[in-house]
Amino acid sequence: QVQLVESGGGLVQAGGSLSLSCAASGRLFSVIAMGWYRQAPGKQRELVARITFGGNTVYADSVKGRFAISRDNAKNTVYLQMNSLKPEDTAVYYCNALSTSELGPKDDWGQGTQVTVSS
Repeated sequence: QVQLVESGGGLVQAGGSLSLSCAASGRLFSVIAMGWYRQAPGKQRELVARITFGGNTVYADSVKGRFAISRDNAKNTVYLQMNSLKPEDTAVYYCNALSTSELGPKDDWGQGTQVTVSS
């Protein structure tokens, strides 16, 4: 199992910036990608950005050009830099680790951190 601890988030005005961090520990050798998801009230959880062990990145169309995901392998930490924030970015943001296992792909989740963008 992979343990994930998020930090960052908070309240910011539209157009502002926030940075999220996610520190991973545990069964890290099995992790093939890490990412950030978000869930707004009444909506399904959606992928925001993902980065593979090899450094390949994927972004949701709604955040392309505004958000940037990065990683520090030495610190086992993934970051999400969020710029030009919009009210529709308001959600609980969850860190995710995708791992391989004997039973197939496995997801581990952080506890979530609230991001609120005021208009």
